[in-house]
Amino acid sequence: MPSVALATCREFPLLDDEDRLLIPALAELGIAAVPAVWTNESVDWSSFDAVVVRETWDYSQDRPAFIAWTRAVEAVTLLLNPAAVIEWNTDKRYLRALAEQGMPVVPTLFLEPGDDPTGWSPAEGYVDFVVKPAVSAGSRDTMRYASDAPLDEARAHVRGLLDAGRTVMIQPYLEAVDTIGETAVLFLGGQFSHAIRKGPLLTRGVEGERVEGLFVQEQIDPRDPTSAEFDAARRIVACIPGGFEHVLYARVDLIPGPDGMPQLLELELTEPSLFLSHHADAPMRLATAIAARL
Repeated sequence: MPSVALATCREFPLLDDEDRLLIPALAELGIAAVPAVWTNESVDWSSFDAVVVRETWDYSQDRPAFIAWTRAVEAVTLLLNPAAVIEWNTDKRYLRALAEQGMPVVPTLFLEPGDDPTGWSPAEGYVDFVVKPAVSAGSRDTMRYASDAPLDEARAHVRGLLDAGRTVMIQPYLEAVDTIGETAVLFLGGQFSHAIRKGPLLTRGVEGERVEGLFVQEQIDPRDPTSAEFDAARRIVACIPGGFEHVLYARVDLIPGPDGMPQLLELELTEPSLFLSHHADAPMRLATAIAARL
């Protein structure tokens, strides 16, 4: 019987309820799947026919170690998604590369360590803006600020991240998040699977509603993407380095811009929640995609 490791973190050694749905789906296909903590040095990754990256939600605390782990695993077995894709995707400067390819990305200003943290101002025409690090997960170190308020607190946030050697992103807060919400379009095995709506996460001046643990709890509902969202998602995943056909899963997070057209907030290729419980066929679709790669 083929065996698959579902890589996770110490905080979720047995996976969450969503990802555990994958285990019986794989069993139906004759594949044994077990959770395995990526930082556990006693795990023999070569003993598995494949390693699927799932809940490695603590990677941002030591991204170099995580990238080294992906390369080591890929050297001894099949890693999904591939290490090169994960390295590209775990630094959100990939958004700049996608924007340069003409993709509809939320306007983003990047500041690098050494840049002047006072030499910027919020984008005109937007009520609020968001400050966050380019390497992060679960909305940690992410804050929303009012554009018409004094910038001292926001600039101190930026300065603190830069002084810690972290690249900073400054983006307008798109107000449609509070009304229409964010749409996540999910692809499994290279095919569209399902989509969900995510409610707003950020309150002004509160870090991701104050993150406790590795991520912010989200309000999730099923959603059918509009034709514009589906078209944008398809064009975006076509830009994945190495080819979309090589990734097991992809999640495209979209928000309507001021003109109502979808803009990319994030392209999740590393450890996204796949919301498998929000579509009855999703667990088996993912299991079938894993079996096909084996």
